[in-house]
Amino acid sequence: MAHLLGADRVSLTLGTRTLLDGVSLGVDEGARIGVVGPNGAGKSTLLRVLTGRQAPDAGRVTRAGSTRVALLDQRDDLTPGRTVLEVVHGGADEHTWASDAGVRAVHAGLLPDVELAADVSTLSGGQRRRVALAALLVRDDEVLVLDEPTNHLDVEGVAWLARHLVERGGRGGALVVVTHDRWFLDAVCTRTWEVHDGVVDPYEGGYAAYVLARAERARAAGVAEEKRQNVLRKELAWLRRGAPARTSKPKFRLDAAAALVADEPPPRDQLELARTATARLGKDVLDLEDVTLVVGGGDESDARPARTLLDGVTWRLGPGDRIGVVGVNGAGKTTLLGLLADRVAPTAGRVKRGKTVVAAELRQDVEDLDALGHLTVVEVVERERRHLVVGGKEVTAAQLVERLGFPRDRARTPVKDLSGGERRRLQLLRLLVGEPNVLLLDEPTNDLDTDTLAALEDLLDGWPGTLVVVSHDRYLLERVCDRQVALLGDGTVRDLPGGVEQYLALREAGAGDAPATGPASLTGGGARGAAGAAATSPGSAAPAAPATPAASGADVRAARKEVQRIERRLARIGELEADLHARMAAQATDHAAVLALDEELRALAAERAELEEAWLEAAEVAG
Repeated sequence: MAHLLGADRVSLTLGTRTLLDGVSLGVDEGARIGVVGPNGAGKSTLLRVLTGRQAPDAGRVTRAGSTRVALLDQRDDLTPGRTVLEVVHGGADEHTWASDAGVRAVHAGLLPDVELAADVSTLSGGQRRRVALAALLVRDDEVLVLDEPTNHLDVEGVAWLARHLVERGGRGGALVVVTHDRWFLDAVCTRTWEVHDGVVDPYEGGYAAYVLARAERARAAGVAEEKRQNVLRKELAWLRRGAPARTSKPKFRLDAAAALVADEPPPRDQLELARTATARLGKDVLDLEDVTLVVGGGDESDARPARTLLDGVTWRLGPGDRIGVVGVNGAGKTTLLGLLADRVAPTAGRVKRGKTVVAAELRQDVEDLDALGHLTVVEVVERERRHLVVGGKEVTAAQLVERLGFPRDRARTPVKDLSGGERRRLQLLRLLVGEPNVLLLDEPTNDLDTDTLAALEDLLDGWPGTLVVVSHDRYLLERVCDRQVALLGDGTVRDLPGGVEQYLALREAGAGDAPATGPASLTGGGARGAAGAAATSPGSAAPAAPATPAASGADVRAARKEVQRIERRLARIGELEADLHARMAAQATDHAAVLALDEELRALAAERAELEEAWLEAAEVAG
């Protein structure tokens, strides 16, 4: 694998904070690297340094030959007055780009609803993000560096982008991406960089492998942070019990994962939570009865054309229901939450609310905190409540604040000085301390880092109320919700027994473009079951394989020894690869040395592939 981009002992200090402290790393051809870490740790700064947008205080950034590097920033800096076509293709003639199948695929994936002649200043936030992405993806740069590319994308857009980047990686080049979308990290990335405390720690694999390796490192180092360990172990337990596509990535380490989570209880006791929720909420929670909702076209002040978001919908939410909502942009997901929160009135029909319902809604904007800018984080929470019960234990406001990612110094910070991610966390805290029994969350993952998301999910696991979540974060939906429903733009609320995979299959089949065929068209297995079956038996030519004779006791013992031997060698290969990457970064300007080290890396990669194949064969015998 050719070396494309590297950092050699790079350091950078902003104000009083050292974000990068002697960091050395490298990006090789074919690498797809996910960058994670706490808000404010320096992830975006690292990307700007690697792409030459920001000069380091010390050290240097190296590029191989004429390697072209493209950066997608968090902010879509599109110049008003330019059309979409000009932003994406510059002055190129239409026949030049329209004849390229790859460019047409980008148009179909990102710009199907965007008018190419439109001024970019007239586009919505999601459309602007897709235009900025398209402008990057139609080019042929060797290294793509993306900062939060999934922001403003819906579930369908995220899935398309993941597929595109994996296919692009198979043709060469490299990818470095900062994102809090954990499903995206697992679907796309083959390595993970964790940025924290001025350093960058490398991990092999996507998010699932990163969580496992991080838990192992913490255990080996004897880390004393008990509550941080608990959250990591719970997250790992979820990964271990999750979908086959997630847990199959670090196959050769599943036994280690099983040992780490052997005594970890399920993420939540659904029966106990339902019992508690029923006691607090009563039998009736929220019922939509023959509800029709039309938006736009109401009067002269509303220039939008009339659209029917819900058409005669009857939908009942019971105590303890945990429901995720997905759907196309503009289908009315946020409006549906407003309907449940009694913020929006139906055009026809009625919304029936239980007598004991106390609903709280998390909205996408954070401006509601502006009036509290002079107060500290703890003071804002204490104004709502000083003590509350979480998971059967009483905690103070200060303890809850710390649990959701505000260390003591930040807990005493005025609200006006908080970052976007911290303000989002504070919004959630204000909702939770009010002790609602119905939570309505609109894109709760916006601006939150992966650690804070794990802490939030841990908190929601023990929350015994009715939960409705609108999100494009597939990982969050699968983690905290027991059911998913879809708004496909056809005026219905459709149940998804097969989860998000079924929604994507429906969209690919054109659902929402025509009237719904009714719930009978959704089979119990759904798309998820079919996808899982395909994933577990790639390339199989027949539905059933002939039975194999049972292994003898001696064969099993030998296979187990072989598994242990292979795992020791794989661990050693991981250490050798990390050392080689560090040496390549240190000698980035010595072409001959880099080539020699690259040959060693190739040999280790080939050995790893052979060992993993042998591990699978031995593990099958060992049981």
